[in-house]
Amino acid sequence: MAEIVLSAEGRTDRGKNAARRLRTKGLIPAVIYGGKADALPVAVDPKVLLRVLRSETGRNTILKLDLGAQGQTSAILKQCQLDPVKESFLHADFYRIAMDVAITVKVPIAVKGEARGVKTDGGILELIMRFIEVECLPGDIPERIEIDVTDLGIHDSLRISNVLISPKIKIMEDADQVVVHVIAVKEEAAPAAGAAPAAEGEATAGTEPEVVKKGKKDEEPAAS
Repeated sequence: MAEIVLSAEGRTDRGKNAARRLRTKGLIPAVIYGGKADALPVAVDPKVLLRVLRSETGRNTILKLDLGAQGQTSAILKQCQLDPVKESFLHADFYRIAMDVAITVKVPIAVKGEARGVKTDGGILELIMRFIEVECLPGDIPERIEIDVTDLGIHDSLRISNVLISPKIKIMEDADQVVVHVIAVKEEAAPAAGAAPAAEGEATAGTEPEVVKKGKKDEEPAAS
């Protein structure tokens, strides 16, 4: 797995005003924590973080944080806060790692093949899990976990216990958890005789749930 070098400039100022000044300079506040060292407040370039998230390994990319005179430390991007309107980075958390110490991460699932129940029987493939939590050495983190669904027929499912993975990687999920299954398409029920049609604007069983949007926050997380 390739490493990305990210310059992490130490910072002492805290609070909303300090965060705004950093963003004006093209940087965002961040914190490095974990391991035996204390939490370290830094400032980083958000453009590099965007490159990390768009890479094949995404959040599981191993980063080499360059701390200047303090040397370098390996880390992964643990969490990032985005502006809900501009979708720009506001803050980031990095977790220190050691290449010889196992860590727990979530790896995305990639579906392989076309399920028999979909191809020949007109069923629907439903992905229940999009990530699988695993434990392994940082250098053994896979980019994705492939799930072959070719042999799945109608009402068939694939569970965590069926997932094939390298012996270097330990799956942390329940073995009975369903990862993906094929379901039959339900025919739309005809309205009962004499039943009145739903009035315009009246909610029905198929109405989509309301989406609640979060408002913009301009505060830097307390961890900073």
